[in-house]
Amino acid sequence: MTGPLRWLLRQDQGPEYLRRATWAAVAGLTGFYALRYGFDAPGMALYALFGALPLTLFSQVPGPAEQRTRTFLAVLPAGWVLVTAGTLLAAHSWSAACGMFVVGFTTSFLGVGGPRLGGLAAAFQLYYLLPCFPPYAPETLDERLGGLTVGILLTALVDRLLWRDEQPVPYRVLLADAVDALAGYCASIGRLMAGPRPGPSPGPGPGPDPGPGSDPVPGPGAGDGEAADRSAAQRDQEAAYQALQATLLSRVPPAERPTSASLRDRACYDVRAAVRHVRAQLDRLLGGARGPDPAAAHLLDRTAAALRETGQVLRSGTPGPRDDALATALSSFRTDRARRLAGVTALRLRQDSVVQAAATGALLAGEGARIAFGAPLDARWQRPGGPFPYAALRPPARWWRRLRLHLTPRSVLLQNALRVAFALAVARLIVGALDLPHGFWVLLALISLMRTSAADTRGALPPTFLGVAAGAALATLMVVVVGDTPAFYIAAAPVVFLVGFSVGPVLGTAWTQAALTLVLILLFAQILPPDRRLPAVRLLDVVIGGSLGAAASLVAWPKGAGGELRRSVVNFMGRGAEACKTVTLGLCHGPGREQARTRDGSADPLRPAHAAMLLAQAAHTQYRTEHAGRDRASPPWETAMQPGHHAVSGGALLLAARRDGEGTELPADATALLMALADRVADDCLRATQVVRSAGTVVPQLSGPYPPAESAPLRCAVAQAQTRTPDADADADGNTDPTAVLLIADTEAWLTGVAHDAARVVRRAEAAR
Repeated sequence: MTGPLRWLLRQDQGPEYLRRATWAAVAGLTGFYALRYGFDAPGMALYALFGALPLTLFSQVPGPAEQRTRTFLAVLPAGWVLVTAGTLLAAHSWSAACGMFVVGFTTSFLGVGGPRLGGLAAAFQLYYLLPCFPPYAPETLDERLGGLTVGILLTALVDRLLWRDEQPVPYRVLLADAVDALAGYCASIGRLMAGPRPGPSPGPGPGPDPGPGSDPVPGPGAGDGEAADRSAAQRDQEAAYQALQATLLSRVPPAERPTSASLRDRACYDVRAAVRHVRAQLDRLLGGARGPDPAAAHLLDRTAAALRETGQVLRSGTPGPRDDALATALSSFRTDRARRLAGVTALRLRQDSVVQAAATGALLAGEGARIAFGAPLDARWQRPGGPFPYAALRPPARWWRRLRLHLTPRSVLLQNALRVAFALAVARLIVGALDLPHGFWVLLALISLMRTSAADTRGALPPTFLGVAAGAALATLMVVVVGDTPAFYIAAAPVVFLVGFSVGPVLGTAWTQAALTLVLILLFAQILPPDRRLPAVRLLDVVIGGSLGAAASLVAWPKGAGGELRRSVVNFMGRGAEACKTVTLGLCHGPGREQARTRDGSADPLRPAHAAMLLAQAAHTQYRTEHAGRDRASPPWETAMQPGHHAVSGGALLLAARRDGEGTELPADATALLMALADRVADDCLRATQVVRSAGTVVPQLSGPYPPAESAPLRCAVAQAQTRTPDADADADGNTDPTAVLLIADTEAWLTGVAHDAARVVRRAEAAR
């Protein structure tokens, strides 16, 4: 016995499978045996068993022990409602099917609220399923509710008593690792911009990809010290990239994804968006930075320190005291930029704008991390259109916004909810029409076999049918040989529970289904007299349920997220292109003017792009869970979404600064040049969507690159800066407002950054070809 146990514990997730099997056996069978044989209440025993099994075998309940206990206790009243509804609606097949549609849709769509609710969907569906089949016996409702209560309370109790396998790394820790790696990258860029220093010459190697909008990387003549700094920055760039990749929602265990409407999850999601924006700016500096620039180097050094503090907040889970060192350094940098406009070059204007954008992104990341762990929103962000609007909302309002976002046919979460609800309702009608014995097993099979795509559902059927057939054959032999001997079934059930549900998941689906078939036969043989036809009924029910699930997957959105992801990403890229124009127009005309320019009349010109971003992210997260039918010609989806991410995050930072009332309308010539640039960038983004639409078979020609010296808005800003004396006040004696000059440079740097990301999508497609 020691050998097999040691083998199981060495397998991937083997300890967790053993724990869940033990949990199911102790919680489920304790109540079942006590009520069946101690109180001679077979009805209550059955509901005690099925009160525990959905939570132990079919659900994922994340979090520490105290949090899981609260979740189980919250499930109890929901279970009472569902069992009551199922009992009362079982009078007619049509009423049971209608209730099944409502329950199936509601419980599935609640996954929009995050992994805690989504992981309980199967349990909620099973609580309704069991009582909604004949016999119609509302007089037994008190027994059913009593048994369910025993099962759920035993589940919570045993969960606290059992050992817990090693938990996945919390998302906040993954995010802290990414922030720390980015701090090292930022410090390296700061050293690079501090100026040349003596040092050993590195070996030959490829330089960084400068991308559009950057000048050529300095060659060996730049000095051995600068070459060493650049080589170190490239290594830190790769480390930051890998750490950020680990925070992608599609690579994080479902229980740890920050996808709920809670304040912590919303803030953590915004922290990652801000950190991703900082990394994009640092990549641009690595490709085209020119030193020495002591002011920029000092700001980057403060940015790196602030990022390290943000990492500590995320790692510790406490907000700690507020540190305004970065805000002070950023304010000083802006003032210094305004003072040294005379003689400024286009390259320096863009470079300082990129440095400032990186520091502002780090400032937002720090504030988001503090909000995530209970700190009140700082006064500087408490304004309409601020970057953390949800921080001032009550929880019901945040939840409603999340639900409303996914109430669209383009949401994969809504598609899944409708697919499940339709399949369960039709299956319930068919079971009633055919008057199938043990029809509950049909819907149980449908829930366990149905996947989010037709290909994945078809792939799950053969091993399931094979496992059920093998389990049914073995169960038939067992019933024939053993007959009506309750002692055997009592003794065999715990053994099959432990072995089947711990070893079965390691060996594969067929073994798990065979174990489930044996367990059901062993348990029902203790409720009703053993029937040798029961295993065949179980096999027939699984075949019917699996076939109905496959048919439903084939009819309703058969490609799953694979079909929706391409549309969602293209839409996100298009919305990002549109945001480039609407945000630029709002920036040029001053605060308040952007409201009249949005397509839907919203005060936020980024709302359509932000909504498209969340839908695309949900589709991509689901896509990474689907295995069959993958489109191998698809582009790297994270790269394809980057132009939209940059448009949303960079545009939000610029609008936040502009809404503070900095400056008035830009001059007409500057407005015209910026709008022309926005149109050009938007056109490049729309051309890049052809790569996604065609799965890489069409590689368009973009209008880039965008070098600073050839940028018309930057030339305009330089010309306006030359009309000022170094100490002139804004708009005094015919001088140009320095705020306007800097706004032109900041907007130009943001737009060309979006164009850089669009060009990266095309370059990746060219490399793949």
